[in-house]
Amino acid sequence: MSTAHVIVTVLAAAMVGFSAASVFQRAKWVVGPMADYGIPESWLPWLGTAKAAGAAGLVAGLFIPYVGAAAGIALILYFLGALTFVLRARWYAHVPFPLVYAAPVAAALWLAA
Repeated sequence: MSTAHVIVTVLAAAMVGFSAASVFQRAKWVVGPMADYGIPESWLPWLGTAKAAGAAGLVAGLFIPYVGAAAGIALILYFLGALTFVLRARWYAHVPFPLVYAAPVAAALWLAA
């Protein structure tokens, strides 16, 4: 395990964890756009939980590689789903946001290989 892998994985987990906390706290800058994308408010606890579990899984993956790989893959799929909702709502200016969170997760997966 390289130093770069550890740093990128911890950074990815911190970013995803921050995103989960923002959903749990129902930050207006997160919840407002999600409503505009057509995401029901009843989904927010589930989406926050998925992000939090993914962040925890990335950190656990530093000790149990298969858990980290599963969490990373699940998070990539999560953010692809987020991208789909953004594109479906035609908010093209918001396309970078899911990608900003997916990029360090993808990098962590790549460095783990």
